[in-house]
Amino acid sequence: MAAPGAAKRINDRREAHRLAGLRRGLAVATLRSEAQATREMLDALVRIQPQLEAAKSRAIRWVEAARADRRSRPLVDSLLEQFPLDSAQGKALMSLAEALLRTPDPKRADHLIAERLAAVRKGGIPGSDDLLLRTGFALLAAASRLLPEVAGELSGRFSMAAITKPLVAPVVRAALRHSMQMLGEAFIVGETIDAALARGRTDAGLALCSFDVLGEGARTEADAQRYFESYSQAIEALRAQPAESLQRRSGISVKLSAIEPRYTLLQSARVHEQLVPRMLELARRAARAGIGLTIDAEEADRLDLSLDVVEAVAGDEQTRGWSGLGLAVQAYARCAPLVLEWLAELAREAGRRMTVRLVKGAYWDSEIKRAQERGLASFPVYTSKAATDASYLVCAQRLFAAADVIHPQFATHNAYTVAAVLELAPAGVEYEFQRLHGMGEVLYEAVRADTPGLAPVRVYAPVGTHEDLLPYLVRRLLENGANASFVHQFLNPQVPVEQLVRDPISVLSNSAEEPGAQARIREPRALYAPERTNSEGTDWGNPADLTRLQAEMRAHAAHIYAGGPILSGRSVRDTNVSVVSPANFLEAVGMSRDATEAEISHAMDVGARAQPGWDATPAAARAACLERAADL
Repeated sequence: MAAPGAAKRINDRREAHRLAGLRRGLAVATLRSEAQATREMLDALVRIQPQLEAAKSRAIRWVEAARADRRSRPLVDSLLEQFPLDSAQGKALMSLAEALLRTPDPKRADHLIAERLAAVRKGGIPGSDDLLLRTGFALLAAASRLLPEVAGELSGRFSMAAITKPLVAPVVRAALRHSMQMLGEAFIVGETIDAALARGRTDAGLALCSFDVLGEGARTEADAQRYFESYSQAIEALRAQPAESLQRRSGISVKLSAIEPRYTLLQSARVHEQLVPRMLELARRAARAGIGLTIDAEEADRLDLSLDVVEAVAGDEQTRGWSGLGLAVQAYARCAPLVLEWLAELAREAGRRMTVRLVKGAYWDSEIKRAQERGLASFPVYTSKAATDASYLVCAQRLFAAADVIHPQFATHNAYTVAAVLELAPAGVEYEFQRLHGMGEVLYEAVRADTPGLAPVRVYAPVGTHEDLLPYLVRRLLENGANASFVHQFLNPQVPVEQLVRDPISVLSNSAEEPGAQARIREPRALYAPERTNSEGTDWGNPADLTRLQAEMRAHAAHIYAGGPILSGRSVRDTNVSVVSPANFLEAVGMSRDATEAEISHAMDVGARAQPGWDATPAAARAACLERAADL
């Protein structure tokens, strides 16, 4: 019989081997075909069809109750109802936000405001019951008539608008900036964590939050240090909460790319050296404060690196008894169920309980475009909303199956999804729902009225200044502002309730039988079909692909290349000038030299003999070059 120490080492190696195997399978599944992934989902969901039918009935009741409630709608709901982001007016409003929040000089801001307001005015004033919204857009339409058209101003034409512009434009600009700040306040809980906590003490709806310190990826080390300090201060501020269990206290969300400016798999060595210690420090502070810390989801090509960081933090002995470490997982990823399987295995191996925030996904547009630009084998995300909804349900099953080591957090604003989670939840299992601040209140009010003992609903609450708001605002509105979005359709009486809460299984089954259903979005390799096949690129998030590429680069780096003039079809051999790598001036990649004056003269003579009548004198050659340059 093996000694206890030897048995433990053997068991550790087995567990490490299993985790590594799951990671390899996850990488392979990232770009698997959508048809294959859909078949697997349908097989997993067909067994719970009765529960999904019951969920549909629940969801219908909630939507009908919410639509019958004529109380004032939240500002964001009213805005999205009237101006979906795939409409001309919606796009104009987003451009208006861009003009106001990012354009520093007033003249250019005035031009953009005039253009965008003209587009808003063309659609007429919205027929909303919201008096504030109707009044606001009536004022926008009036203001657009007083601002000169850009074309008219540039052409020098004068009009009453041009005459009044010096008086009106600053007023309009200031009023619109204030309006955009009001819109921002619908999404932001406070400019600082202290202000957010103070607001939570007077607003019962903000009693349980996951605070997000606003800011996109760091660009410099100074950015990263500033974000790290902001997270540290937020954790210390959250320490002063009432003595509740960890899962009933507000926590914090951390964006890894905010505390590491080179957060890519190509920089994995740097990430392990600099980012992992920072995350260990934040996790230890959160553990001492008794709060949860969730690592936010990012783009697909950063997933493998994020899992490396999670694994390093989960293995920390100092926080072994803390159950607050969590990760956000995006259900639109084709590998999402395997990510959950890996996380559950990691939690068991580390001997700790973890949390998982299940979301549908926030980077869909960029994931589609990146995959096409890079010529990947397929997309890392599903191309249809129904497939994402179905994947979310498959992931919910996985989370409940791993409830012994995972605390599930279901972030959704979709009535059918909420109902399905309630139907799938085993008795006695603790879990929670999550919604974005400024969105989802109407839905969860209807759910709470119909469901005694509803699981807690945590609010994802951004904290920051209006300067940090724009990227977050754009992402939230793009997610929820399209005509196909549940959030946009939820309160729209023109959309039949039955259509709104359709079962994703039936939608997927019908689309699979529809001819050409898979061709709505061109696969990366077929981007230029039928003219040609797109060039094949590298998946920068797959370690195996990068390992192969680096091996090929090392093989080429071992060879010293020769360049130089080619004379009469022959390359010169007496190269004597070293050519260095532009990325490393100390690394020579080859030898070359310029053509001599004699070689140039010889080449011109040869050209003259080959083309009778061509003047090969230096002056004539120079004149010919200048003429050619003028043509170009």
